[in-house]
Amino acid sequence: MATHNILGKAGENAATEYLERQGYVIRHRNWRRGHLELDIVAAKDNELIVVEVKTRRNTEFGAPQDAVNEQKIRHIVRATDTYMKLFAIDEPVRFDIITVVGNDEHFQIEHIENAFYPPLF
Repeated sequence: MATHNILGKAGENAATEYLERQGYVIRHRNWRRGHLELDIVAAKDNELIVVEVKTRRNTEFGAPQDAVNEQKIRHIVRATDTYMKLFAIDEPVRFDIITVVGNDEHFQIEHIENAFYPPLF
């Protein structure tokens, strides 16, 4: 496995552990359907929370959340729509970003709730 994939997997593990400590119930990790993918799908307080995880070794080239651009947002929203239809979910949905910066020995985690809203298509 490539080094960046190993770091990404460690970051997703750290994000999942963080969410569980905060009382979130993890429904799925790395959910895929065709070309659609969601990093973490969680639930808390009768709300579905879709979490995009961005992991970086450092912020030398910018903030990790800046990688979640308009195209990525549209992809996440499209995947969420498919997920909700597939599992017949009728709950409010929230889109969060968790940034994970560092390495396995020490990650700095930032949880950005309501990081974005679905764009109008």
